Amino acid sequence: MQFWTFLFLVLSFGLYIYIAWRSRVKETKEFYVASQGVPTVANGMAVAADWMSAASFIGMAGMITFMGSDGAVYLMGWTGGFVLLALLLAPYLRKWGKFTVPEFVGDRYSDSVRVIAAISAIVVSFTYVVGQMTGGGVVFARFLGLSAEWAVVVAAAVIFFYAVLGGMKGITYTQVAQYIVLIIAYAIPAVAVSQQIGGFPIPQVTYGTILSELDALRTEFGLHEFTEAFAGRDGGQLDVFLVTASLMLGTAGLPHVIIRFYTTKTVRGARFSAFWALFFISLLYLTAPAVGAFTNLNLLRGAQGSTADELPSWIDPWADAGYVTLNAEDGLIDTVSNDAASGADLIVSNDILVLASPEIGGLPAPIIGLMAAGGMAAALSTAAGLLLVISSAASHDIYYRMISKEQATEKTQMLVGRLAMTGAVIVAIFAGLNPPAFVAQVVAFAFGLAASTFFPILILGIFWKKANAKGAAAGMLTGLVFSAGYMIYTLEIFGTGANDHILGISPEGIGAIGALVNFTVTIIVSNLTRPPSHEVQEMVESIRYPSQQTTKV
Repeated sequence: MQFWTFLFLVLSFGLYIYIAWRSRVKETKEFYVASQGVPTVANGMAVAADWMSAASFIGMAGMITFMGSDGAVYLMGWTGGFVLLALLLAPYLRKWGKFTVPEFVGDRYSDSVRVIAAISAIVVSFTYVVGQMTGGGVVFARFLGLSAEWAVVVAAAVIFFYAVLGGMKGITYTQVAQYIVLIIAYAIPAVAVSQQIGGFPIPQVTYGTILSELDALRTEFGLHEFTEAFAGRDGGQLDVFLVTASLMLGTAGLPHVIIRFYTTKTVRGARFSAFWALFFISLLYLTAPAVGAFTNLNLLRGAQGSTADELPSWIDPWADAGYVTLNAEDGLIDTVSNDAASGADLIVSNDILVLASPEIGGLPAPIIGLMAAGGMAAALSTAAGLLLVISSAASHDIYYRMISKEQATEKTQMLVGRLAMTGAVIVAIFAGLNPPAFVAQVVAFAFGLAASTFFPILILGIFWKKANAKGAAAGMLTGLVFSAGYMIYTLEIFGTGANDHILGISPEGIGAIGALVNFTVTIIVSNLTRPPSHEVQEMVESIRYPSQQTTKV
């Protein structure tokens, strides 16, 4: 198996690095927005790869495996948010015609709000990239036999190389290749396991035929039924609603997703990019529930009536890598969980279930190796986009716009951007070695921060002419502090102990409330202070008609 994994990883990494080298850039417009010349279909595919991170590829179906139907919050939230982005933000921001989200915020409100937006972009993107480092570490630790520490370092080095070299132009075409790799890697095992379990090669059809058996097995092992509504989250229906809303608003406000729409040739291209992105995303998202259910069924079938010595062979290497724990060495496996604190006989991390699904299903080694390459493609594609946001926020929005606009040359801006990437990678390595939660949950925290900072001021900035700088600054800061404070309060990070969720609201769902707080504060403060200038209000009016000629940079 290691041979096939190594082969697929070397071939795919070689392709990514070759594309990055061929697309290397020297100008800031190429580095940040690929000279705004990316074809619509290619951009849609790149958006899909950028968005379908390790959380989508590795984490989402893993969460569905244990959460059951409540895992659909990730599907509904992420997909619904993309509809909001396509309808309410992407064409208008593309018409504005600049490089970054903080640049729009600065032009619309003020330079001080630009700095707040740039810092928020760095915080959101850094939180997100930690999840990608963790996902990359899972792949390398298991399939190449590396320690967790070296696995994360190797993944970070590859990400850094082609992100720094090619900028947005290189990342775009690399992401097209990565999408092709990840969707093939996801689809082939899903089809094979579907055929194996139900005798039919369409996962979505087989999925409906196994739910009764899966519900019965889960009950036997102390888990709630897979189809039981609002049982997979401790906060019940309220938390399911808030997490879905947080993911929707966060998706529409994520800087690394929005910036992709700056790369199209026209405003019309931005709209159609969103269409193509949703199409490419749906190919994976409509398969994820089936993958989660298949993996859960095979996992429980393998554990049913087994002792620790009789468990399937796939468990041992994952246990050696630290992602599976056995607590019933001399007895039967009666309980299964994903929670290390549960004391269950068999504890399996959510983060391995998709990557391990071919092994759990007994598929041949080449398919296992292909799945590893797909997992790395997902982690690398998103991490590169996130690092570019961090780079542009530091070099373009802070250094160029606020510190040294007169003296900043193209070469100096590129250097500052690449240094910012370097610093982000180094810090993310340490955070990736000690993540506060599973991959999908860590990514959900980033979405919550984006929902509580960017979404409200972007919407108000486009559709409400009276939103002003003081209101936007107060709203962003309040939303950021509120959501980040709650996450720190409920998670074991920065040396703090985890506290109980207030009203059952998880840290993944707090972003929806943070967004409401941001909206409220921005509107109140804007109404109590002087409105924007007449020129700004005229600019706001002009971008409401995306079909008009695009603003030039």
